[in-house]
Amino acid sequence: MAEKKVQKVRLAVQWGFLLFSLYLGVTFYRFVLHFRSGGATPFVERPDGVEAFLPISGLVSLKGWMTLGSINDVHPAALVVLLTVIVVSLLLKRSFCSWVCPVSTITEVCWKVGTKLFGKNFKVWLWLDWLLRPIKYLLLAFFLFSILVIMAPDSVASFITGDYNKMADVKMLDFFVNLSGTPLVVIGVLLALSFLFKNPFCRFLCPYGALLGLVSRLSPVKIERNQSACISCGGCTKACPSYIDVMHKDRVCSEECVGCLRCVSACPKPEALQMKAKNGKVVPGMVYAALVVAVFIGGTLIGRATGHWHTGITKADYQRLITAPPVDHP
Repeated sequence: MAEKKVQKVRLAVQWGFLLFSLYLGVTFYRFVLHFRSGGATPFVERPDGVEAFLPISGLVSLKGWMTLGSINDVHPAALVVLLTVIVVSLLLKRSFCSWVCPVSTITEVCWKVGTKLFGKNFKVWLWLDWLLRPIKYLLLAFFLFSILVIMAPDSVASFITGDYNKMADVKMLDFFVNLSGTPLVVIGVLLALSFLFKNPFCRFLCPYGALLGLVSRLSPVKIERNQSACISCGGCTKACPSYIDVMHKDRVCSEECVGCLRCVSACPKPEALQMKAKNGKVVPGMVYAALVVAVFIGGTLIGRATGHWHTGITKADYQRLITAPPVDHP
């Protein structure tokens, strides 16, 4: 019965992080508004957690750390969150996607509503699925190659300290606040497709998910099926949002597995499907849930404790940057 309740816990964790993300967004909006209003609105402290939405800045910071030997103080939380999410995936599968990511939470709501509206979710033709799935890996390869391989150390240093990178969080906010034109259409189409298909953005377009999926293959924990206990009901395969044929696998190693445990919760025979470590030790769903939250929050706390969380951009810098004319990428 405990495994059945895991989904309620997962939804609670998902929505907790989604609401916290909205809190960060509103607080950051108020922070920026203070400067744009000329001080007419109250000043609120900038929430450093908003840098979780700056993975590119985090990746450039990683290259800077590798080549320059130090973590920059422009957007240090972006690097901390990026590394934390990678560690979560390395230890606990691609669980960030199904337990923490607000985008995944929203799309999951969409396809669940779609199920109620249409009686089912549609499935992309197998040949089209195989054509579309490499897109996220190509996008990932582009970002990794462009930043970690091609980008010269001098370019990294100038980019990190440049006004464009310093304004990355404000630009991200403006993108969503002033959403219009092609970006609005693209996001609208993806949301509409999410009512028909399960997680189309995550499955086909998200380079972040592609990175975490590749890392997750090294995770010591995997879903394992006990053939002698399995009754071949197909409930696990049907429950999987990533369309993995769980019923016919002994150990689920696919990079598409997001560690949501929906297959385990759907299994009528508790001993037939379990999350297990390499040594065969069972990882109960509630323990797995606690580990996902603990590792993610623990990573951010380490960032704070080591002084790599709060931005070094001063209030005066933000005043200058936010009220200055738009900054174009060099």
